[in-house]
Amino acid sequence: MNSFEIERLLNDGRKLFNNNLYNKALEVFEEVSEKDHENVDAYFFQGNIFHIQGKLGKAIKAFNKVLEIAPEHTDASISLSVILNDIGKYEEAQKVFESANENINSKRAGVKDPHIDKKFAAKHFELAEMYASYNRYDESIFEYNKSIELDPTKLEAFVKIAKIYSRKGYTAKAFETLVKLKNDYPDFITGRIALGLLHYSKGNTLEAQSEWEVALSKDPANEELKMYLKLSKSATETNLSY
Repeated sequence: MNSFEIERLLNDGRKLFNNNLYNKALEVFEEVSEKDHENVDAYFFQGNIFHIQGKLGKAIKAFNKVLEIAPEHTDASISLSVILNDIGKYEEAQKVFESANENINSKRAGVKDPHIDKKFAAKHFELAEMYASYNRYDESIFEYNKSIELDPTKLEAFVKIAKIYSRKGYTAKAFETLVKLKNDYPDFITGRIALGLLHYSKGNTLEAQSEWEVALSKDPANEELKMYLKLSKSATETNLSY
């Protein structure tokens, strides 16, 4: 089978994949890999399909095959790392992720790829969540900041950092983080909600209500904001969890 026929099959497979016809797409990609044992795209799409179908063992095998052929394939590294993390192989997942991170940094030479950066940002965010779940707060903050560095639009990370500061008793740092977030992104409702909750948890009821009222004016249909305002106005002893 010549390269033209291989590319035609790959295009057919991609169309089936994009239309969620995964079994048919898998048949096409498997045909490609049978004809061309070194075709990275065929194995990569097989890995994605197996991942979607919950066949994690086969997905791992497919992504490992991609990396065997093309060790620099960042998307395969990230996908493999995510699966390993999901099945509890945290150290192995971290090694795969760090290897991909080092590889991309060594080859970037100052050229930024937003697509790749967003993928790494998502992985750093995921690691931060895991650290936070084990109360490893300093490592969690570090990973959230890495996520922000790679994807400044990951505004939720700022809220997560503020919550960790609050849990550690660094209230001033929590306020500083959320106030700066509000000033930089005044339309980010989640940030204003968090700032209001922090105010409320410290007994600053009027300040909390002010934040929520401004947020509600920007998002009138937000039921969460309506609930907070109602509770804070109807019962001074209401305990809203921050």
